[in-house]
Amino acid sequence: MKVLVADDVSQLGIAKLESLPDVSVVTQTGMSEDQLVQEIGEYDALLVRSQTKVTARVLEAAHRLQVIGRAGVGVDNIDIPAATRKGVVVLNAPDGNTISAAEHTFAMLISMSRFIPQANRSILEGKWDRKSFVGVELRGKTLAVVGMGRIGTEVAKRGMGFEMEVLGYDPFLTEDRAKELGIAKVSLEDAIRNADFITVHTPLTKETRHLLNRDAFNLMKDGVRIVNCARGGIIDEEALAEALKSGKVAGAALDVFEEEPLRTDHPLLGFRNVVVTPHLGASTVEAQVNVAIDVAEEVGRVLMGQPFRNAVNLPSLTGEQKAHLEPYLKLGEQLGLFSAQLVEGAFSEIEITYGGQLAEQNLAFITRTVLKGLFSYRYSDEANYVNAPFLAEQAGINVREIKQPKSKVFTNVITIALKGEAGEHRIAGTLYNGFGPRIVEIDGYSLDASPAGTMLYTRHLDQPGMIGQIGMLLGNAGVNIAAMQVGRRETGGEAVMVLSVDKLVPTDVVKAISNISGIRLVRAIDL
Repeated sequence: MKVLVADDVSQLGIAKLESLPDVSVVTQTGMSEDQLVQEIGEYDALLVRSQTKVTARVLEAAHRLQVIGRAGVGVDNIDIPAATRKGVVVLNAPDGNTISAAEHTFAMLISMSRFIPQANRSILEGKWDRKSFVGVELRGKTLAVVGMGRIGTEVAKRGMGFEMEVLGYDPFLTEDRAKELGIAKVSLEDAIRNADFITVHTPLTKETRHLLNRDAFNLMKDGVRIVNCARGGIIDEEALAEALKSGKVAGAALDVFEEEPLRTDHPLLGFRNVVVTPHLGASTVEAQVNVAIDVAEEVGRVLMGQPFRNAVNLPSLTGEQKAHLEPYLKLGEQLGLFSAQLVEGAFSEIEITYGGQLAEQNLAFITRTVLKGLFSYRYSDEANYVNAPFLAEQAGINVREIKQPKSKVFTNVITIALKGEAGEHRIAGTLYNGFGPRIVEIDGYSLDASPAGTMLYTRHLDQPGMIGQIGMLLGNAGVNIAAMQVGRRETGGEAVMVLSVDKLVPTDVVKAISNISGIRLVRAIDL
């Protein structure tokens, strides 16, 4: 088997591949697309970083290719759909830069607190100014870690090492996991309201974009300090500049920005209490070695036919598996994504029940798609079909599969139950011939809705005028209703409603609907 290394990758990673039996490694960097098209046909694996573009044209010429390894996290330079269609596994290395990113976060936090870059610059300018750079201690201060994934967890550990009180917020953080880490589990609002320092470690999604905005800054203590070494866009930079100008924020340390490279006239560069670095979170010798070794080991496992973990696309199915399972993969992912937006708070158990003839199949692939849908709502492209079970394990979430070969109503049905601190939510779906995936039950209420696009879900008292009030609020906001499904058990009791709408319902409209008398629950859903 032959491996092509097309970008500069640590020799220690290459050595891992060279040590495998019957594997030869060729390093040829700086190739154009045309050159790669000419070369790729004779290789079984391809190793890249960010420079080489693995396009659909390249993949079309890759007659023997089994796997592409990206020595890093982002895979924007790889055509994932084309690779999946070709049956090529795409791997990345999401863990290799964890320590580097966590350490850089703390380096930025300390530099900001003690004005280290500013003091250094002052001395280089020939000054000896001690009065202008009086900082603050970390001991005894409250650190809010927003996002308790791999990096956030490591930052929390370092905060405790500095004798800080650490507050952790993450939608998947359970009380048990927080106790295990020795931190306090809090809501996002409580985290930003009570913190002296706030550091963000979430992926950039629709939900986390401008997570720290003007409203969030208004909740914070006067003199709070902000760190972002995660993703540009999590913090509204205009709002941050306003908060720095007013004195609400006493300092900021940023390694990432909404637009990179940072323009020279960026408003944040005008503040003496702001520390900036050019996206250096993963820029250590160790991180570059780690990602190379990690991805090389994963590529080796694919070539040797062994289990692997960090694939960003679903490995190809056999012809028989595809015929039986492919229609349910989309259904499973949609149900997982819907249920993630239905539940509030952390949950400790995911129960997936397969009913009918489906229960007789090998269900590992479908379970992975359910978990990928569930975690991708919070973690975006950091969640994939292969690492989703690991994410569940890392969060302390128990995943149970139940098979019920005899289904009372449907030939095949998938039911997901999320059990957590705020109770239990249950959603079931099936496939209708000619109609595709359908949601057939939510929290015990029967209905028939297509899980696609943007939706609004409510649970409410079954009383006259309820639908009209909701429709009026949506209409006033310019949100058009495309379809409506209602389920109830009895007249005058509770009912549920799923509206398919033409665009995502704005947050303020969701809040207005929640204030209608008789509304028990309302959720804006984006599939």
